[in-house]
Amino acid sequence: MAETVRRVVLVLGTSTGGVGRHVRMLAGGLTRLGHQVVVAGPAVTDEAFGFSEKARFAEVAVSDRPRPLGDLRAVARLRTLLRGADVVHAHGLRAGALAALALTGRRTPLVVTLHNALTAGGAVGAIYGLLERIVARRADQVLVVAPDLGERMAVRGARRVAAAVVPAPPLRPPARTAAQVREELGTGERPILLTIARLAQQKGLETLLEAARGPYEGAVPLFAVAGEGPLREALQARVDAEALPVRLLGQRADIADLLQAAHAVVSPSRWEGQPLNIHEALRAGKPIIATAVGGVPGMVGDAALLVPAGDAAALRGEIARLLADPALAGRLSSAALARPLPDEQAAVEAVRSAYETVTGTPGR
Repeated sequence: MAETVRRVVLVLGTSTGGVGRHVRMLAGGLTRLGHQVVVAGPAVTDEAFGFSEKARFAEVAVSDRPRPLGDLRAVARLRTLLRGADVVHAHGLRAGALAALALTGRRTPLVVTLHNALTAGGAVGAIYGLLERIVARRADQVLVVAPDLGERMAVRGARRVAAAVVPAPPLRPPARTAAQVREELGTGERPILLTIARLAQQKGLETLLEAARGPYEGAVPLFAVAGEGPLREALQARVDAEALPVRLLGQRADIADLLQAAHAVVSPSRWEGQPLNIHEALRAGKPIIATAVGGVPGMVGDAALLVPAGDAAALRGEIARLLADPALAGRLSSAALARPLPDEQAAVEAVRSAYETVTGTPGR
């Protein structure tokens, strides 16, 4: 049977991280397989990720929050762009809902990948729930990065829910030795506990700061946080006021160097799907202490110590246990290196299979 070359439209909103990288990877992989790929999203996202290098890019102002007039314009623009598509694959809840509305009255198959969960309530939570119902009602396939997202969408009435495959990025070799990184940070022989995170509400950094207060036996560890975000000023103010052993390093391009010097990686997030920082820690063979949220337990297996989200005492306890037990750190490191991680080929094959399912025809 001849293989079918499909016209695929990938839709996304504003992104500065994992969603943009994922869509760029899929655009390149699907194009190499012979599909005609269009990426539709905000111009600023194309500038950040260079979709135009992998496929045709079409500007659509999918914002990061509800804007009634802007959303109406985005739906109208998408309705034109999606004409003639064999399959539409939206990334993120807002992009999925807008694509669903744009496809009203059409039979074009819609796949939606949900990369994140909402950790706030109130009016924002109510809007989020409405968008979930729109996606559940219209999407032919919902792909999720964490089991709890899948359960939530099934309750909303989604017809097909499956796990999304997020590939682990290659880890760049370090440019500096651990000793050179320690010299830069001025830590001496103190353990370095590395957190790689955007300084935002979802990442649970207030719990990290509470855990950093200790007390710890022996050398007090340095809690190094690599990342930027809207909470930087508030976090720095607390670090200064309480004299916490925390260093906000800002956005860093030398994550491989920092990982090499770190004793362990700490992820205190309120929720995560399949986060890049955990992928990086596993590839580097670092012990991990993380919150048991979203897709994290399935990612780490026996390569991490898991604690409840928001429980600073539990986080402090596991940090202290790891620092006091080199054998435990060694077992976690070995388990991290042995952990199987999906690659880009697996991720592209997974979406190709999803397209085949929703269109009922063999893909390439």
